Amino acid sequence: MSGATNTGVLEVKSIAASDDLTGAFEEFMTTFEAFKRENDQRLREIERRSADPLTQEKVERLSAALDEQKRLIDRLGLKKARPALGGEMTVSPVALEHKDAFHAYLRSGDDRQLRAIEAKAMSYGSPQDGGYLVPEELEAEIGRRLAAISPIRSIASVRQVSSAVLKKPFAISGPATGWVGETAQRSQTATPTLDELSFPTAELYAMPAATATLLEDSVVDLDAWIAGEIETAFAEQEGAAFVDGDGNNKPLGFLSYEQVEDTSWSWGKVGYRATGRDGALPQNDPADILIDLVYALKAGYRQNASWVMNRRTQAALRKIKDKDGNYLWQPPTTPGARAMLMGFPVVEAEDMPDIASDATPIAFGDFQRGYLVVDRAGVRVLRDPYSSKPYVLFYTTKRVGGGIQNFEAIKLLKFGTE
Repeated sequence: MSGATNTGVLEVKSIAASDDLTGAFEEFMTTFEAFKRENDQRLREIERRSADPLTQEKVERLSAALDEQKRLIDRLGLKKARPALGGEMTVSPVALEHKDAFHAYLRSGDDRQLRAIEAKAMSYGSPQDGGYLVPEELEAEIGRRLAAISPIRSIASVRQVSSAVLKKPFAISGPATGWVGETAQRSQTATPTLDELSFPTAELYAMPAATATLLEDSVVDLDAWIAGEIETAFAEQEGAAFVDGDGNNKPLGFLSYEQVEDTSWSWGKVGYRATGRDGALPQNDPADILIDLVYALKAGYRQNASWVMNRRTQAALRKIKDKDGNYLWQPPTTPGARAMLMGFPVVEAEDMPDIASDATPIAFGDFQRGYLVVDRAGVRVLRDPYSSKPYVLFYTTKRVGGGIQNFEAIKLLKFGTE
């Protein structure tokens, strides 16, 4: 909550200690209303002469408070929506045996049951191969958590495979088509020209540590502990790779493909629109270039499109109005929803670049059709009680790949003159 004191100094109430999702959302909306009032005042001052430094400071503090409060709402929403592991779901005897064997391995290092289970399943897994497969329930929970907190994964297509590389064919030129009468002779269609996209998976790892006391405590839910320890590490690493990974032992990020001006776009490249101003939005009517970017995308992709940017870029766009005086950026309508920019949801990805000369800090597109995340089935854990005594390390790995699967579905905004 925010308000002005008699001395004109703005105070922003912190909600960091709040655990109430509804209350946090109300604070967020109150802060946004205060932000709009102060930013309106700033714009009026700019029109008259120049913005008062105190007004500018208020706007920046409120904008920072909005970012902080939105992150808190996201955390509370994720915590509330997170399903409990080991609930009342029906578990098969085989799955229950695997889970008990896995817990015995985590707590004491006894892997006899796990070796027997993987031998019966003809699994290639062994300690020499990088540990043992986690139970399916835990693997599914890790996937759900990553989908909730990994920004690009949350809007991209996700496919699980059993091999190291996914190869996806696509048609460069489709078959001949046309209109024909009901009884007229049909001409033979042309053979389509096919090419292939390749999505190799690379190993992603995390190494949470536990004390002997934690492992000996039978009340501790080890599945939930493992999932909680690795979710943030995995999400941060793969989130960065999905944005600008170079494809070298990691996914290929959508910013790492060749970028061309949209009028010169061709398959295999990512099209962009330039702002026409080096390192900045156009000085007059900055909303127009965002409209141009929206309509650079074909109608079929706009229906499910999202903006992708980091919080600093979002803070800059939050201050912009259209020609009718309406703010382009709007807060989420309910807790857990996304903020909206010109009617399209905003996905906050901290690995997107900041606004700078010739940078592309804003992406817009249908990422579900445009970007593909490939998960190789199986998450593995290797128990290591030796490397960091008295702690026990759990070397946890999964294989992930990614890349653009439809180059028409993603467009960028370049902060440059051409």
